[in-house]
Amino acid sequence: MLKALLFDVDGTLADTERDGHRPAFNAAFREFGLDWEWDVGLYGQLLAVTGGKERMKYYVEKFRPDYQKPSDFDDMVAELHKAKTRHYTRMLAEGGIPLRPGVKRLLAEARSAGLILGVATTTTPENVTELLRHSLAEDGPEWFDVIAAGDIVPAKKPAPDIYVWAMEQLGLKPEECLAFEDSENGIRASLGANLRTVVTVNDYTRDHDFTGALAVLSDLGEADAPYARLDAPESGVVDLARIRGWLG
Repeated sequence: MLKALLFDVDGTLADTERDGHRPAFNAAFREFGLDWEWDVGLYGQLLAVTGGKERMKYYVEKFRPDYQKPSDFDDMVAELHKAKTRHYTRMLAEGGIPLRPGVKRLLAEARSAGLILGVATTTTPENVTELLRHSLAEDGPEWFDVIAAGDIVPAKKPAPDIYVWAMEQLGLKPEECLAFEDSENGIRASLGANLRTVVTVNDYTRDHDFTGALAVLSDLGEADAPYARLDAPESGVVDLARIRGWLG
């Protein structure tokens, strides 16, 4: 019996990567006097690495061999990440980043039906709660029984740890849950936790390998703008009846 829906955040609940996190990183770099600039194409390559601090270290290693790392480089990266989070939450508060099509509708339906809602993400808890508060509802964070985020587990996606931790907090088994992801690293994490997974692609992940997904969709769909299913001839809106049909 389906009891819970578990959602990734960046790229799944909202298109935060290109127009949210990326410019926030750039603002933090400028604040620290760094000449680093992540354009849209470069950021797409950096998304191969999950976690903001890990992403910055990867950038230096792969793209900036000329950069002389200071002795306190790890501490600097941690401070950069705090600054990036501050810029990101400011952006949210100033106008919000809209949720992807169908997300609010499905969350509201699931909540009304008594299903448990959870988050499993590598982004920081502050990023999650601010997005939910400004883009979903003032009490958006309270819609979710668990928000598994950031460094709460040491191994980030594609490791399954964040999903395993979330299910442990909820006291649920994988067969009682359904995950929603948008990337190859994400579905590797969810499938690694034995979770059935619905994928909604975005511009950065459209060409990823989603082998094992329950369904691969353009988005969750709205009545006036149905989703396009990419792995089968189907369109519509993702609601609980559709999900239960997929689950058999």
